[in-house]
Amino acid sequence: MFPAADDYDIEIAVDESAVDDLLAVEPNDVEPPAELTFSRNVFVPLTTACRYTCSYCTYYDVPGEATLMSPEAIRDVVETGVDAGCTEALFTFGDKPDDRYTEIHRQLDEWGYDSIIDYLSAACEIALDEGLLPHSNPGDITESEFHTLRDVNASMGVMLETTADVDAHSGSRRKTPGQRLNTIRAAGRAGVPFTTGLLVGIGETWRDRAESLLAIRELHERYGHIQEVIIQNVVPNERSDFDQPSVATMRRAVAMARAALPEEVSVQVPPNLSPTGELIDCGVDDLGGVSPVTDDYINPDYAWPALNELNAIADDAGLPLYERLPVYDRYLPAAVRRDDVAPAADPVDTAADNDAWLSSRIQSAVTTDTAAGRRYRAVAGRHRHPVTQP
Repeated sequence: MFPAADDYDIEIAVDESAVDDLLAVEPNDVEPPAELTFSRNVFVPLTTACRYTCSYCTYYDVPGEATLMSPEAIRDVVETGVDAGCTEALFTFGDKPDDRYTEIHRQLDEWGYDSIIDYLSAACEIALDEGLLPHSNPGDITESEFHTLRDVNASMGVMLETTADVDAHSGSRRKTPGQRLNTIRAAGRAGVPFTTGLLVGIGETWRDRAESLLAIRELHERYGHIQEVIIQNVVPNERSDFDQPSVATMRRAVAMARAALPEEVSVQVPPNLSPTGELIDCGVDDLGGVSPVTDDYINPDYAWPALNELNAIADDAGLPLYERLPVYDRYLPAAVRRDDVAPAADPVDTAADNDAWLSSRIQSAVTTDTAAGRRYRAVAGRHRHPVTQP
C-alpha cells in the first residue's frame, strides 16, 4: 500500500511480477514513435502561493511574497497567446493557498471570489472568451471541484511525481502519494481528460518508478482518462541540490513508461528540461505544451525551445511533427475528431453532458464557426499537415 493511501480509501494492487517485468525493460525493448506532437500554449501562473514546500521547487513564494494575477493581467497574456496562434491557456499554481496566505485570501475576497478554485473557473472563462482552450493544473482537488472545473477546461492535470515517501516532500505541509492518487482518481470519476507524470531524481528508487507507472496504468484502466504521462527529470535550481539524472537513467525511465502504459496514452518529455533528442527512440511521442510567448514559470532558468528547435528534434529523429490541442484527439466530438482516431470509451461515472468527455461549453468552443473554433479545428484537422518552420 502506498503512503497515505488508506487516508483516501485508495485501493491499488501492484503486482510484483509486473514490477519485475518493468524493471527488466531496456530502451531497445520498446518501439520508437511514428510521429511527434506538441501543443502551442501560453503559461498563466495564476498564483505563486502553495500550501506545500517541496525542496526542489522554485515556483512557490512564501506568505507575504506570493502573487495573484489580476483578471486584466490574465486577459493580456491570453490575448498575446491568441495573437501568436496558440490554442491552449495553461493555468497553474502550486496548490490551494493555506491559511498562512492571508493576503491572497484577502485579495480573492475583495474581487468577489470565495476560493482560488472559483477564481480559476473565472480565469478559464476569460481564456475561452478570448479564444484559448484552458488546461488547468490546480494541484490536489476534490471530485466536486473537478465537476465544477470540467465545464470550462478542455483537459486538466497534476503530476503524481512518485508513489514513494521521499524526503523531497518532507515537512509539516508535505504532500503524499495518497493525496495525488486520490486527485488522479477523482479526475477519472469526473470524466476529465488528464495529464500526470513522474518526477525522476527526487530520491525514489527504480522499484518506486515501476510502481508509480503501474498505479497510473491501473487508474487509466478504470476510467480511461489519462491522455499523457510526463517523464520529467528534476533540474538543479536555487532551492534544489538534486543532481540532474543521467541520460541513461532517463532513457530507461522513458522506456519503462512506454512499456507500462497502453498504446493510446502518450509518453511526454519536456524539451526545455530533458535531453529530448536522446530519448525519442525510447518511446517519446509528445513534447508537451510549448509557449512561443511566455516563460516556463515552474523552471524559469530553462527557456522553451523555439519551433525551429522542435522541428530539428523531429528531423533528427526522422519523424513528422504535428501540433495538437491540449485535449487529445480521442476525446474530441465526432464532428472534429479525425476518422483514423478511435474515440475514447464513454466516461465511467460522471455527470458529463451526454456521456461526453468534454462539457457542452468546451464542445461549443471547438465546433462553433468563430475565429477560435476555426483555429482549433485546423489544429485537430481531419486532414492535418506536419508543422513546418515558416
